[in-house]
Amino acid sequence: MENAKITETIAAIATASGAGGIGVVRVSGPLSQTIATHILGNCPSPRYAAYLDFKQANGDLIDRGIAIYYQGPHSYTGEDVLELQGHGGTALMQILLARCISLGARQALPGEFTKRAYFNDKLDLAQAEAVADVINAATVDAAKSAVRSLSGEFSQTIHALLSQLVELRMYVEACLDFPEEEIDFITQGRVAEKIERNQQALAAIFNKAKQGVLLRDGINVVLVGQPNVGKSSLLNALSGEEVAIVTPIAGTTRDAIKSAIQINGVPLHVVDTAGLRETDDEVEKIGIARTFQATESAHIALLLVDAAHGIGDQEKSIIDTLPNEIAKIWVHNKIDVTNEAEKIVEKDGEVHIYLSAKTSQGLSQLKEHLLTLVGYQQNVEGVFMARARHLDALNEVESHLKSASAQINSAELVAEELRLSQEALSRITGEFTPDDLLGEIFSKFCIGK
Repeated sequence: MENAKITETIAAIATASGAGGIGVVRVSGPLSQTIATHILGNCPSPRYAAYLDFKQANGDLIDRGIAIYYQGPHSYTGEDVLELQGHGGTALMQILLARCISLGARQALPGEFTKRAYFNDKLDLAQAEAVADVINAATVDAAKSAVRSLSGEFSQTIHALLSQLVELRMYVEACLDFPEEEIDFITQGRVAEKIERNQQALAAIFNKAKQGVLLRDGINVVLVGQPNVGKSSLLNALSGEEVAIVTPIAGTTRDAIKSAIQINGVPLHVVDTAGLRETDDEVEKIGIARTFQATESAHIALLLVDAAHGIGDQEKSIIDTLPNEIAKIWVHNKIDVTNEAEKIVEKDGEVHIYLSAKTSQGLSQLKEHLLTLVGYQQNVEGVFMARARHLDALNEVESHLKSASAQINSAELVAEELRLSQEALSRITGEFTPDDLLGEIFSKFCIGK
């Protein structure tokens, strides 16, 4: 990658696919200035927006628009960068991109611009990931958290803890140089207290990061139950629109229906499934099979039952077919028919929520419980966008600090645990990151970013 980023020039359409008022072709690399000269007739002054003709090799006009040249390292990628902003017609953008490629650039890979920014120290890895999160944010709160991470708040918090770990590790390793001394350097240096303070700081970071993961990825909820218990009605009530067909005919829903909504800024991915029952209908059988498939990726299963009927043997048999790790909530629907009050009851370790999808009675209680179940806390200050890999790294740090605390009387073991903590924490911002992980991260970006 080092040679490629120095010698190769890349180009891509940086705006979304399809027609638009404005389209942007981005070029990065050593040929940016040369490409600008050939297309524009001259290269604009750095960081100056020039309104110019975009021309083919034979002088034919491609388009007319804004050209901006950024001289490295003062650019997004840290390299020479050219941005050509023209009319956003699909064909025009392809013609302009082809012109750049004919002048020596190659088509950029997904995320390659941001990857170059990372390698050129314009962004750390957590900030680079936040670029994609800003683009893909599904809610206002998610967008705010992603911008917070992109601005470096998450990275600064990680670096602050990392600095404390390095300082403590250096002290403990220095103690190893005086094994014959009678002085108890570990006690004198308050190593145990400092480890505990680091654990407290880590817990605060983990809480904010966990909230960020929920804002980014959301909650996957699957609606499960027998036919005609109101699964489609509940989906419509949660989404606030008629996304599923509701009829009194059992088996109306034949396939999984997905709806993306939000609760207090947290994305909620709800899947309405075919009713579970014995059937000879081949199409319905396929829908039932897909019901079980949908439960495999769900965080929570809402087990719907008719409040008038209650939980019988058939309903209990459904719960045995679900994955053990999925959280389960019994939802007693149609209390508008039974004239029951909305309520939440915990019985034998299971949660039962009584509501009416038709009248929305109890719906707010269901939403609140869903957020509580996944550990989302409202009004947590400074939440930053995070990913599952960040939580894994933070969990690893916590494990090593716990081991260091348990082995406080052995300076050698404490030093090793602190080294492992430092290494795990550094993976978040990219100081210690395997190449295969980098490839996986940037391959999920859109082309042109």
